[in-house]
Amino acid sequence: MPAVENTRIIFITGGVLSGLGKGITAASIGKILQFRGYNVKMVKIDNYYNVDPGVLNPIEHGEVFVCEEVWEYTPSKNFTFRIAEIDEDFGHYERFLNINMHPSQNITAGQIYLKILLAEREGAFLGKTVQAIPHITDEIKRRIFSCISNDTDILIVEQGGTVGDFEAMLFLEAIRQIRLEKPLPYTVLVHVALVPFLESIGQLKTKPAQQSVRILQSYGLQPDIIIGRSNKFLDEDSKKKLALFCNVSYEAVFSNPDLEVTYKLPIIFEEQGLGKYLIKILALNRYNPIEKEYNEWNKICNLYIHTKYNLDIAMPGKYWQILDSYISMVEALKHAGAYNNAKINIKLIDTEKYEINPEKVEELNKVDGVLFTPGFGSRGTEGMIEAAKYIIKNDIPSLAICFGCQILFIAFCREFLGLKEANSTEINPNTPFPVVDLLPEQKKETWKGGTMRLGAHIIKVLPKTKLYEAYGSTEIKERFRHRYHLIKDYIDKASNYGLIVSGTNIDGKIIQAIELPGYWIVGTQFHPEFKSRPNFPSPIYNAFIKAVLKNKISKKD
Repeated sequence: MPAVENTRIIFITGGVLSGLGKGITAASIGKILQFRGYNVKMVKIDNYYNVDPGVLNPIEHGEVFVCEEVWEYTPSKNFTFRIAEIDEDFGHYERFLNINMHPSQNITAGQIYLKILLAEREGAFLGKTVQAIPHITDEIKRRIFSCISNDTDILIVEQGGTVGDFEAMLFLEAIRQIRLEKPLPYTVLVHVALVPFLESIGQLKTKPAQQSVRILQSYGLQPDIIIGRSNKFLDEDSKKKLALFCNVSYEAVFSNPDLEVTYKLPIIFEEQGLGKYLIKILALNRYNPIEKEYNEWNKICNLYIHTKYNLDIAMPGKYWQILDSYISMVEALKHAGAYNNAKINIKLIDTEKYEINPEKVEELNKVDGVLFTPGFGSRGTEGMIEAAKYIIKNDIPSLAICFGCQILFIAFCREFLGLKEANSTEINPNTPFPVVDLLPEQKKETWKGGTMRLGAHIIKVLPKTKLYEAYGSTEIKERFRHRYHLIKDYIDKASNYGLIVSGTNIDGKIIQAIELPGYWIVGTQFHPEFKSRPNFPSPIYNAFIKAVLKNKISKKD
């Protein structure tokens, strides 16, 4: 497919409620097209007016994913914004498709409106009334088409939220216009909708999906494919109803059931014939997947299903209410678990309870390992420090990420340096012992959005450390998202008590990783989970799980 104008576009919308798993559906559709050797690119549209999700609460929106690259977004000649923080669905795209996403592939309403309003102030629309149509919709279309390059065979565009959302209207209108300009086979619309199973009557109910399709049709959009999201496979009656009342053929209705291993979904779709059906309506010619690619993915999935060991991993943190707050960390643990023949059982812990009742921290003695999580602000941090002190005293295998690494260092300073009031200036600006403080360049910043140390940076790894054992290299590249760091003066003092610096930036001025004396306790300022893949676990997560498993087996022996 040599020309950009021949690139196929698959739009994916959702109905009934958010959180259905459109991102995994979109990634799985991308995977079955990759099985056939097509070059796939992904775009995610988010309806919120934030420029990016960097300052959104993870409890409301889920994890903030960080890209390899930082995008210098310039909506006007007078403004430039650094964007590397994007929607959590990009983690699914990267993990399923084994590609690095660019921040420009996350289109938000905030970016679109900002661009138009600044252009209006600069005189780009002199004499014209700036309107939703055509100015907003034209900018949405421009952004979508800008993601197509000469080697893009298929662009998959996931529309965030649900079709009934007020904020989605202009994006849906832009999609309608694109479909008018580029009808089948150049554009395809896939609609994902909830088909709940009512236990009380033992039936799948299609009415919610029917209603969401009617909303979609009211915007002038007719889906070509319906994917029923349920806890089980759709039965024949349900598929026939969806086909009849959603105005699609029976062969265009597919199931997306609950799965123990989400990486199996491309296989499930393939078994139902979704790949062949897509190829047919896109008027392409590779009907069958490449056997080697398909079998390798199936083999990877089976690693997650057939495991010998069970490991309980505690994740103390601030955003314990939903698993999506730490989804990349959870997946990185699963990747490492699968490659060590272990099923990972996650225990999210609200650390505020340790502040009320410190004795409860003893529950950490019942798990096999502890993963300290990232976060911002002071809420729950004293509880995290109590947890860190406990794992240090009891030598529990632990990995601490970013803010978790800072908490680990604070706990070490309080326990071994005798600095009982040691803290981060983020948590206590007036601490007499600021063992964690703002990076020098951060002290000049007045804006919160997009101003942290972001994207991938080179890390110098010190030999004869656990970090070196994990990566096998003295130089690695990992992704960052922080504005506070460990202060070297206190690091030097802590080294007298056994603390080891195992990673720094190139000039050695910023501490990137630390290791505590004892069996296996490592903290990293970077986020290795963002680069973990189901077929290539993050080296440090893999080393962590190996240590946890070895410790558990030795205890049994």
